[in-house]
Amino acid sequence: MVEANAPVLPETMQAIGFAAPGGPEVLGVEQVSVPAPGAHEVLIKVAYAGVNRPDCIQRAGAYPAPPGASPILGLEVAGTVVATGAHVPPEMLGARVAALTPGGGYAEYCAAPWQHCLPVPDDMDLKSAAALPETLFTVWHNVFERGMARDGETLLVHGGTSGIGTMAIMLAKAFDMQVIVTCGDEAKCAAAREVGADLAINYREEDFVEAVATRTDGAGVNVVLDMVSGDYVPRNLKCLAEDGRHVTIAVLGGVKAELFMPMVMMRRLTLTGSTLRPRSDAFKAALADEIADNAWPLFTEGGLAPIMDQTLPLADAAAAHARMEAGEHIGKIVLEVAGG
Repeated sequence: MVEANAPVLPETMQAIGFAAPGGPEVLGVEQVSVPAPGAHEVLIKVAYAGVNRPDCIQRAGAYPAPPGASPILGLEVAGTVVATGAHVPPEMLGARVAALTPGGGYAEYCAAPWQHCLPVPDDMDLKSAAALPETLFTVWHNVFERGMARDGETLLVHGGTSGIGTMAIMLAKAFDMQVIVTCGDEAKCAAAREVGADLAINYREEDFVEAVATRTDGAGVNVVLDMVSGDYVPRNLKCLAEDGRHVTIAVLGGVKAELFMPMVMMRRLTLTGSTLRPRSDAFKAALADEIADNAWPLFTEGGLAPIMDQTLPLADAAAAHARMEAGEHIGKIVLEVAGG
């Protein structure tokens, strides 16, 4: 549906594409058609797009877009709604939003379900807003819903200076939790402590299992947010307190783990995990509503801000992916599309 006061849209746009899976160098600017929003979607003129680890995995050929999703990379954007579908509230037209997208973010225009959008107030910059949806949705669901984290509990997060890691630190501290993280060097440990981590462990120099036991006087942590998997899983379980919850959101260290199941039974441990992108639109809409009520105001009212690493032009998406895969970043990498 195109409103009378809607801007005139071009037929084509610049987007980042790749002819075949490979390293970051396969990414390049292409000219593609501007997407038409579906009945329950908005079309966003993208100001900034967030870069996330799943984008790199998709580019490498190991994480295909779900059926019906745009093949263009990019799972989060911020910008202005310039067109709306037939079943979208009319007040969405012209709104500044941050959106969780099923794909398509690395482009000048991106279609997204309107219920997956969060409002961006005028005094909040769109660059910060674009750095939030993917990590905020992921951390909220996995730490507070699946992990059932509560005030006063202790959380262990691997990859403490990643986008997910920094978001987990901030949200957990906002809800009065203790946070322990692991990082790969002392500079990143210092950065994690600056974000709010109560303890940052350099895993290259110290056994995190022993460090957690020392920190907690042997009691262990209540929740582990794990992006490594593989041989980290049995070590993570040793870190858990009785009735602890282990939540897996990535398998960067391997897809298989060997477990000592009597420990799981005796200590009543819960092992769970999730992937966000394949979940239904209805699930993501419900998650967006919960975040809007409980977490989004922490950012829109100025209490919290995403930890930003670098902002690069859309055309430099390859450099953004190379930086992420090298593990050099602290916080979020963002692509500037139109600014604002």
